Amino acid sequence: MNYEKKLPVPRADLTANSAEFEMFPFVKPTGFREYDARWLYPQEINLLGFQALGASLGTQLFESGKPAKMIVGHDYRSYSLSVKNALILGLISAGVQVIDIGLCLSPVAYFAQFHLDCSAVAMVTASHNENGWTGVKIGFNRPCTHGPEEMTRLKEITLGGLQIARPGGEVVFYRNIKQDYVDDFFKNRKPFTRKMKAVVACGNGTPGFFAPEILERAGLEVIPLHTSLDYNFPHYNPNPEDMEMLHDLANTVKAHGADIGLAFDGDGDRCGAVDHLGRELFADKGGVLLARHFVKQYPEASFVADVKSTGLFLTDPVLKQTGTKTEYWKTGHSYMKRRVTETGALAGFEKSGHYFINAPIGRGYDDGILSALLMCDLLEANPEQTFADLCDSLPVTHLSPTMSPYCDDLKKYETVDKVIAIFEEKAKNKEKVAGREIVAVSTVNGIRFTLSDGAWGLVRASSNKPNLVVVTESANSAEDMKAIFEEIDQVLQTFPEVGEYDQRL
Repeated sequence: MNYEKKLPVPRADLTANSAEFEMFPFVKPTGFREYDARWLYPQEINLLGFQALGASLGTQLFESGKPAKMIVGHDYRSYSLSVKNALILGLISAGVQVIDIGLCLSPVAYFAQFHLDCSAVAMVTASHNENGWTGVKIGFNRPCTHGPEEMTRLKEITLGGLQIARPGGEVVFYRNIKQDYVDDFFKNRKPFTRKMKAVVACGNGTPGFFAPEILERAGLEVIPLHTSLDYNFPHYNPNPEDMEMLHDLANTVKAHGADIGLAFDGDGDRCGAVDHLGRELFADKGGVLLARHFVKQYPEASFVADVKSTGLFLTDPVLKQTGTKTEYWKTGHSYMKRRVTETGALAGFEKSGHYFINAPIGRGYDDGILSALLMCDLLEANPEQTFADLCDSLPVTHLSPTMSPYCDDLKKYETVDKVIAIFEEKAKNKEKVAGREIVAVSTVNGIRFTLSDGAWGLVRASSNKPNLVVVTESANSAEDMKAIFEEIDQVLQTFPEVGEYDQRL
């Protein structure tokens, strides 16, 4: 018999309605992104493709020199369990001992790395992406996850058929991770003494299995909003940066007279908030509030913010008075986790709602439920103030939502390079943008240009979808913020590959 020890090399020429689709691995190369892997399933990857990915991931784990043991979990989508099982089969073929923790959140999988003393993790999730997407968040060095270098190597192994079969692979099951995770929050945390009512919105995603229980145990009166698990997402996609979810949350907060509204994404590593008046608080400005709170306890604390975040980390009078230092860094959970770890910052904040809380408060990874508890800590620490009072204590700026025009994965980085060149030329020639000169340019992640009065605009390539990302902010007015966006948009419309926005001003 002519048996083969490893899977065939993945192919990119298969279609879902062909017999070969059930016999050969199919993996679209563009699914390997900057810091995780995401595909439309099954249009861009099949189950045999995930099996090949698992064998490649196991091969990469052996290359790293780390123990051949890996935590694996999955989110609540109709196909996630099947995808996870295919991934596990590949890992076993590569000689990896898999610890299957079952249905969980991404932060639960990260917690399991510490709790079960396992350096490697593979979390099957498409995060906040719409139904039809799947993917894997991967890490070998807790609390960090794969960055571009590691993802490039994984892509080489997978598409090059470089997987190495090894004996010794197995799967063991650990089914107490939820209780362990819940209990861990309360080792050093007492219930809130202030009576607080919170609307908890989960968009029918996986956090509905975790967040209400934890927040109730913390002493909150929880008003559940779409907390039952339903992988059809019948109301809206669970994304706390999406205005549809935030508007629903805001209306429910006002209807119930709640003190705060909290919204979670599909895999629970992000949290959004609204005040008792139903006003949405963008997560980066929530980060400024937390930074103010943290420096009272840790005066030497420093922070990291992603390039999409508000300029208040540098201009807020409270943080300026304390001499607090904040560095702007690349957007993306992997980039931010790594930078927080490398610099020893107390916390990192992303506009999308990822908060990376380091020791002694957290473990350095992003956990939406911890972020929600920290938001409520602000209310506990200021018993005479509402959440709206705390939000209103920040200087007024007008910050746009994150706007994402379509741009093909194969073209988006080249397009951003051209946009960078255009705005660098504007800065060099002192050409005005929305009536002011550009006084500073950062190209750490796309281009963030700052105008003479501190207003700014950003264009970068999305790391996980075929989109560009556009954000603007002005302390002057919403009209000025929109004027900066219009000038950016005029530049983008000169590129035929740039398509429609998911939302725009």
